[in-house]
Amino acid sequence: MIWCGYHKLKNMSIRGLKKKQPKTFKVKIITVDAEMEFSCEMKWKGKDLFDLVCRALGLRETWFFGLQYTIKGMCTWLKMDKKVLDQEIPKEDPISFHFLAKFYPEKVEEELLQEITQHLFFLQVKKQILDEEIYCSPEATVLLASYAVQAKYGDYDPNFHEPGFLAHDELLPKRVLRQYQLTAEMWEEKITAWYAEHRGIARDEAEMNYLKIAQDLEMYGVNYFPIAQNKNHTDLLLGVDAKGIHIYSINNRFSPNKSFEWSAIRNISYSEKELTIKPLDKKAEVFKFFSSQLKVNKLILQLCIGNHDLFMRRRKVDSIEIQQMKAQAREEKARKKMENQRLAREKQLREEAERAKEELERRLFQLEDEARQANEALLRSQEAAELLAEKAQIAEEEAKLLAQNAAEAEQERQRLEITALKTKEEKRLMEQKMREAELIAVKLVKESDRRAKEAEHLKQDLHEAREAERKAKQKLVDITRLNYPHMVKYPQYSPADTRDANFDKGSMKLDLKDIDLKRLSFEIERERLDYLEKSRKFEDRLKELKSEIHALKLEEKQSGLNCHWNEVLGSLDRSLGNTPSWMKTFETGDSLDINLQRPFPAYLLNTTSSWPCTNKIQHTVPVEKSSFQADSLVANSVGTGPRKQIIKVIRFVSKFPNVD
Repeated sequence: MIWCGYHKLKNMSIRGLKKKQPKTFKVKIITVDAEMEFSCEMKWKGKDLFDLVCRALGLRETWFFGLQYTIKGMCTWLKMDKKVLDQEIPKEDPISFHFLAKFYPEKVEEELLQEITQHLFFLQVKKQILDEEIYCSPEATVLLASYAVQAKYGDYDPNFHEPGFLAHDELLPKRVLRQYQLTAEMWEEKITAWYAEHRGIARDEAEMNYLKIAQDLEMYGVNYFPIAQNKNHTDLLLGVDAKGIHIYSINNRFSPNKSFEWSAIRNISYSEKELTIKPLDKKAEVFKFFSSQLKVNKLILQLCIGNHDLFMRRRKVDSIEIQQMKAQAREEKARKKMENQRLAREKQLREEAERAKEELERRLFQLEDEARQANEALLRSQEAAELLAEKAQIAEEEAKLLAQNAAEAEQERQRLEITALKTKEEKRLMEQKMREAELIAVKLVKESDRRAKEAEHLKQDLHEAREAERKAKQKLVDITRLNYPHMVKYPQYSPADTRDANFDKGSMKLDLKDIDLKRLSFEIERERLDYLEKSRKFEDRLKELKSEIHALKLEEKQSGLNCHWNEVLGSLDRSLGNTPSWMKTFETGDSLDINLQRPFPAYLLNTTSSWPCTNKIQHTVPVEKSSFQADSLVANSVGTGPRKQIIKVIRFVSKFPNVD
């Protein structure tokens, strides 16, 4: 009996434990930035699971959100009043649901009270913009990206936020990146320029600013569904948002063709694939349209009911719960504002303390550097003192040597003074010789000018002699022409006799001219010989000066005049080595004398008779023509040669330094 009772009690306890542990199934909740897993009871409704997720997130504004799942390629929201397992959910383990915003507020700043609510909306709207579900202009995307960076990284710090810190963040839609041919560095520079201006904005404030800009976009908060006015094909889009229902064309999601505000709608109903919108005005036309599936009509109706309820709630007095939440939100904002101000003051004080610390560290480093330099200077001074002591000892020894050297130097100085006196005397003699050479050079210049003038006179005389010769020839021809007809009239005088007489007269004139030319040539030769004699004497004098200068150079080799004497000797060598052109000219005096003494070459003077003559005999009269070819040679030799040599002599004389 006892044994049987024990077994009965044991079986009853096991059955009781089995009843106390209900069956569960696993659910995975995916938010925008996290994933969570829960164990749900088999009898739970959608509201039970939704409340569990909201409690886990700490979310009180639950009316904006819902649990979404995908079945047969269509996104559907979990119904709150039905069991989870009774709904058409995917057969998975765990079952996946997305926790997303189902309804959107009209004014985010007034309706979103909790920070977690703002954060979830911010993440969802940001994802929709990046996925291009909400169209945004490129300029607005850059501004929104800067607020997103401010919410993630805080205030901009150029020392911390170096170029490339946004390389792994997705901030802009791919459409914008394709539209402009800009590099990632250029986009980062544009975003950072806006980001630097948001300094001092807290994370929740930056997210709220992001949502304020996003709620003004045309596609913000709109759920689109393809519809048709007839059953054949789809040609319109139905959009449901917080303000009402809008009808769009299939290619334009920005500007609706027709809109129905929630305040103007009396009823919305559907029958299978047909959905009807009845306006509040009974006279207005009822709008009917068709959808592709019955589930789509149910989803449209569900979204319309939810948005309409929120629309009506906003126009009513807030409930006690909403008032408490708003009061808490205001207190939280005030507390955060004070906290931010306190943090800003602390940050400012910390920055000032850091700057003071850096200044003290810099000053300390400077003082340490100065102390190190002072120690090094002290060591150097000690080493210098030791060196000075050694140098002082060496200086004493050197002083003794210098005293001995001073005595020797005094003797050497006296010897050099005596030598200097001799050198002064020799310089005086040299200056005297230089003055004599200058006088000789002046005389040579005057002699050269005189010779040039004589050459000009000789050339002029030669020209006059040639002119007289030409006139004599012309007179001889004229006389011959005048005398020949007279001899025809008087035959007793033969033409031969006349030619002889005229020839004797011409010969006499030519002999006189030859005597004058020979006399000129003799005078030129005599002048040339005189000039050659004077040139030889000048060369002898220059050679004597050269020998004397050479002797002085050997004696004064130790006085530092080597370079000067070398130039003087070089000038003398060049002066004596190059024979003047006028000397070379007069060296050919023999040939010049021969040319001057050579008789004039004879040429035939042709005269044509003025009377009739049958045999046309041409009478020729031999006349000597002077070819005095040496006139230009003599003039050039006498005029230019001496001048060049005299210029060389003057240059040679000017090279000697003047001695005081």
